[in-house]
Amino acid sequence: MKLFKTILNTIPRPFLIKASYLARPIIAWWLKGDKFTDPIDGKSFRKFLPYGYGVQRENALSPSTLSLERHRLLWLFLQDETNFFTSKKKLKMLHIAPEQCFLDIFKKQQNLDYITSDLESPIADVKADICDLPFEDNQFDVVFCNHVLEHIPNDTKAMQELYRVLKVGGFGVFQIPQDLSRETTFEDDSITDPKERAKIFGQYDHVRVYGRDYFHKLRSIGFKVDEIDYTKKIAPEKLERFALMKGEILPVCYKN
Repeated sequence: MKLFKTILNTIPRPFLIKASYLARPIIAWWLKGDKFTDPIDGKSFRKFLPYGYGVQRENALSPSTLSLERHRLLWLFLQDETNFFTSKKKLKMLHIAPEQCFLDIFKKQQNLDYITSDLESPIADVKADICDLPFEDNQFDVVFCNHVLEHIPNDTKAMQELYRVLKVGGFGVFQIPQDLSRETTFEDDSITDPKERAKIFGQYDHVRVYGRDYFHKLRSIGFKVDEIDYTKKIAPEKLERFALMKGEILPVCYKN
């Protein structure tokens, strides 16, 4: 577990992404078993990998897709509660900071016109600043931007850009690491030391800790926000088998 923590905190994310493509099949073979299942690809393992920049969570990272708890939860929600995979109409989708566990699947999905964007990711199609997206207004039916906003100093501008490019009637999912015991978000621009940021914000490149007021901020931008605890709809044995985080909230946002 210490090795994984050291790797996460010392190797830049773009290099980690590239290296993971080589390591993934070897680790998946090594951990093959039947205790945990990744619902994204249906493969099972004797255990998942630990993950976390600070405190390591056991059985968090799937060896095959590299999905985390939040990815697996989102997948189940999309599959069971939306027409994301079944829409007859082609959906134009923007994926900010695309996750590897979804990338190849979404690219092959026939009902998606799929565009990815990020400032630094080596697997994104369009290199762009989330605070100044190079897309027209009301362009996308679906926008995903997960675990990005906590890195952005001007998250208000980023949220405004997400709202601008989303079509009226479209939906977005904007997951963030969130402390639900905290009423208000905490940020302090004077904290710039990576070690201090990791201690206070949970990760060396985070600039805030979001509280429950995150949903209100999205609403202030103009979104209609559903705060969905989808783990309540999943049987306890599946929560355990899929290694999900009980009580995690999915912020599903709509533009009316």
